Amino acid sequence: MVLQEAKKEFIAAWGSFGSNWGINRTMAQIHALLMISSEPISAEEVMDNLHISRGNANMNLRELINWGLVNRTILRGERKEFFTAEKDIFKVTRIIARERKKRELEPMLKFLESISHVEGDTNDKDIKTFTDTIAGIKKLGEQTDKSLDKLIKAEENWFWGTMIKLLS
Repeated sequence: MVLQEAKKEFIAAWGSFGSNWGINRTMAQIHALLMISSEPISAEEVMDNLHISRGNANMNLRELINWGLVNRTILRGERKEFFTAEKDIFKVTRIIARERKKRELEPMLKFLESISHVEGDTNDKDIKTFTDTIAGIKKLGEQTDKSLDKLIKAEENWFWGTMIKLLS
């Protein structure tokens, strides 16, 4: 397979994976393009490579910057802005975990806490079923939250060492 073909396939696949991970396909494709680029890329180059509009490119680049996955870069003698992506996949994983935790898990835990205490007879089977179910979901969420905190703060060697021990 030639490099250009492999790059196109990677960008397409990363876009599909991204939609499974909760981000839009175009945002994931832009991220993929920037990760595999050896040089910083302008918004125009993103548009040309992915055949997307300026608005779509700018909106998704801005969101990738907000996530901390992409940085703006100024090149000497250029008036345009250029963009680069973090290439260390372990750092990318930690950034995505941090953002997903902040955007999804923390609001869910806050919501579960707000509905976990209901009025009424605690011996009532409907109340007991509801509170037990919410408590179970909340417990899993809190354990996930702690695990993500460890992943976010982890050094790569510690993380892989722990994973190998868990799988052994």
